[in-house]
Amino acid sequence: MILEDILFTQGFGTRHDCRAIARSGLVEIGGVVRDDPDEDFETEGLAFVVRGESWPYREKAILALHKPAGYECSLKPSAHPSVMTLLPAPLRRRGVQPVGRLDVDTTGVLLFTDDGRLLHRLIHPKRHVSKVYEVTLKHPATEAFCEKLRTGVVLDDSPKPVCAKDVELVDERHIRMTLTAPNCPMADMLVEDVNQQVAKVDGVKAVNVILTFDPVWDKSMMSEEALLELNMF
Repeated sequence: MILEDILFTQGFGTRHDCRAIARSGLVEIGGVVRDDPDEDFETEGLAFVVRGESWPYREKAILALHKPAGYECSLKPSAHPSVMTLLPAPLRRRGVQPVGRLDVDTTGVLLFTDDGRLLHRLIHPKRHVSKVYEVTLKHPATEAFCEKLRTGVVLDDSPKPVCAKDVELVDERHIRMTLTAPNCPMADMLVEDVNQQVAKVDGVKAVNVILTFDPVWDKSMMSEEALLELNMF
């Protein structure tokens, strides 16, 4: 893969930006400055340095982040900063998305990926992938409290009761709660992100995105022009 394409697929900007980065002598591979954007490299096991920072080449990005409190899992946060601001710019540009979401006050491990098939397998309601939360409580809990969570509670943002698949009382201030999403938890974010990206294309005046999970997307649905532009043949 040529250097321009490596930088482009790893989220370092537009193709024009990536050629400029290379020609400016800002990229090192194997301890040597590489300033030819058309120089070819083997990507397996490739590590490169951009502006003094080392990056491994990854065809698909999968990462785990410990989300702190005070961040929203949204591209358009309403009252708090987006969890996306915690990621390096190249990862944001290449389109990683959180796998599910954690509430603004919730801390814990949050997965991100730009692998569409993996994201589909993990978040689509038909997959019934459970999420297990280790919950530390401010007040002591009882078995009756756990049973209430199993039978359903009404949340502030929905009149319909939501129930846990399972709740285990580990000790009086620690419960292990298993949830499954009744709907796709990332639907709004996916549509929002596609709207933003398509709206950036020259000549596009309006965007109407309809989200569907069936059939699962693959590159056979792309035009030859799009495949050529993204070097996906």
